[in-house]
Amino acid sequence: MNRKRVVVTGIGVVTPIGIGKEVFFKSLVEGKSGVDLISTFNTDNYPTKIAATVKDFNPMDFISKKEIKRMDRFTQLAMASSKMAYDDSDISLKFKDEYRVGVCIGTGIGGITTLESQYNTMLDKGVGRISPFFIPMMISNIAAGYISMTFNAKGPNITIVTACASSTNAIGEAFKIIQRNDADIMITGGTESSITPLSLAGFCSMKALSERNDNPQKASRPFDKNRDGFVMGEGSGILILEELEHAANRNANIYGEIVGYGSTADAYHITAPAPGGEGAFKAMKFALSDAKIEPEQLGYINAHGTSTKLNDEYETMAIKKLFGNFAYNIPISSTKSMTGHLLGAAGAVEAVACLMALSKGIIHPTINYSYLDENCDLDYVANVPREKDIVYAMSNSFGFGGHNASIVLKKYN
Repeated sequence: MNRKRVVVTGIGVVTPIGIGKEVFFKSLVEGKSGVDLISTFNTDNYPTKIAATVKDFNPMDFISKKEIKRMDRFTQLAMASSKMAYDDSDISLKFKDEYRVGVCIGTGIGGITTLESQYNTMLDKGVGRISPFFIPMMISNIAAGYISMTFNAKGPNITIVTACASSTNAIGEAFKIIQRNDADIMITGGTESSITPLSLAGFCSMKALSERNDNPQKASRPFDKNRDGFVMGEGSGILILEELEHAANRNANIYGEIVGYGSTADAYHITAPAPGGEGAFKAMKFALSDAKIEPEQLGYINAHGTSTKLNDEYETMAIKKLFGNFAYNIPISSTKSMTGHLLGAAGAVEAVACLMALSKGIIHPTINYSYLDENCDLDYVANVPREKDIVYAMSNSFGFGGHNASIVLKKYN
């Protein structure tokens, strides 16, 4: 059976550097950082006092006041980006077969803001004051549930939880659902909002975060020799994936095509990547194989690029292993240098960056790249954007637990 072709017809994004695809991509190209001192809670006792939060987000622009009270922030962000993507796709799902429309959303942590606030309520005011909405606000699958209810999407409804690989896995699985003809449309991507006192304390305890508090906008510096950890971020990215013929029949605007997906496990360590980036190498290799292209056809890689010592070094090693000497010819950039690490939402937002690069012919830079690390010596598009006509792009995401996911996107023509 011939595999169905899958295209992207709608994009919605909420990030620390802009809301909406055009504002987001303009900020990327201009090299704007969304990292700043945390202002939502007291960080005096924390070694890290910085994060990349979504600014100027008013949920009432997208959601009713009644619904807002019943949603954790991670769901609010997902609803906002979903509605933007839906409007952008110019499709009326109510006139379609609702069982051919599905949802697949990734999140790493889910409703931890609600979990913390309700736990504090119980300690301060007693068990009887816990909200009846506590559980449905907290559970990770509720964003996908709300999206399906909003758009009457009655097809496959899945939530992927693979830490920082969550939304790349979600896009890949949604791609496969359409490819095997189990749906015509998938609303997919990821969402995360976990910049909370407990989460920050946990990552600080792991020694995973940058402590460059005196210069927040310079803190996230992927592949730079002086990188000292990642910066927490929040946001959401949602794509409308559509079977090509379905999209063509309605003259839909097409941003690009999903053509390959690879997913592996390190089976090595709960947080550290496998030596040499073996799992990452395999995920990328499988994605290229699924796309049926040769390594030399790839024109751009949006790296996982977290700004941690091991990730950046091992991802570089994995790229070299897969592409050989051609690795030095591939432009690579890290969106996280500006957005921070959006955890479970990172892959979806970075897929948006890839799609915009494909459609506009501009690769955004990796900012804060100042000092060469001899173990990270590839072309990281340092500090300034680059014009390039790209046909194939790859986006990588790797998560705690040894989860690796890569997708290949193609310029549509």
